[in-house]
Amino acid sequence: MGVIKVGTSSWADQMLLRSGWYPRAANTPAGRLGFYADRFPLVEVDTSYYAVPVPETTQGWVDATPEGFTFDVKAFRLFTGHPTPVAALPRDLRPAGGPGRIRRRDLPAVAYDELWDRFRAALEPIAAAGRLGAVLLQLPPWLVRSAAAERRIVELAGRCRPWRVAVELRHGSWFDGTAAPQTLTFLREHDLSFVGVDMPQGHPSSVPPILFATSDVAVVRFHGHSDAWETGDKEEKFRYAYGDEELRRWSELLTELAEQSAELHVLFNNCCGDQAQRDAARLAGLLGVEPVGRNRPAPAGAGTS
Repeated sequence: MGVIKVGTSSWADQMLLRSGWYPRAANTPAGRLGFYADRFPLVEVDTSYYAVPVPETTQGWVDATPEGFTFDVKAFRLFTGHPTPVAALPRDLRPAGGPGRIRRRDLPAVAYDELWDRFRAALEPIAAAGRLGAVLLQLPPWLVRSAAAERRIVELAGRCRPWRVAVELRHGSWFDGTAAPQTLTFLREHDLSFVGVDMPQGHPSSVPPILFATSDVAVVRFHGHSDAWETGDKEEKFRYAYGDEELRRWSELLTELAEQSAELHVLFNNCCGDQAQRDAARLAGLLGVEPVGRNRPAPAGAGTS
């Protein structure tokens, strides 16, 4: 059976910081990351979706965590086709004039390539330390399955190589009828990790909770089952606590999935207060997942996610 790692999507969400999960002594970014890493072996970097970090920041993350700790890093939103505020780009790469939000086509090819170079440079310290799990390509919910979409995914993955790439598809067309096995075959043929999700069902944005390994790293993200998934703000959208029976059943399913891959990453994204951390800790206990290091003092200077 493959190694199972359990963590959460972010360690410094503002709702988490206000929840009281961190002790008063963990009052710096580095201290909080070190505290987190004493309790979980895995975290998803979410801030990289909103802005490309600088290598000094990511080196700080490495310095604040023990050997064996793993970062899954979400790709910058412009890369994956999401409208992006111009202000989220480095100042020297921002197009003059134009709309307040841009897409890839609005950025000159030279600037787009430079943005990728900086993203890769930011990941280098993590990769060099052996702590980069996967780059997460979270595709927009309007990306319909098509040959062009598949080519786009392959092109994005190519820019991330040789690092592991995980793909989260969020439009139902990838899973309707016979499309599901074809989608999984496409990912397997290109050595891309399929990201399974647990999320509310019955909504236009819902995709089924498929568990399948298409590469040596399998990934599952838990969004919860909030009744306000389509209508609530971020806090309400992710306000959900997994019950004991739910987690017990998931522990059985994840154990089976771990038999298909060398490594399984399990990430809780029900980020409302400290609920993700509490649910992740409970599931880790059921799975027998242990942190990779405890009580190791973290140096100053680590950034946030």
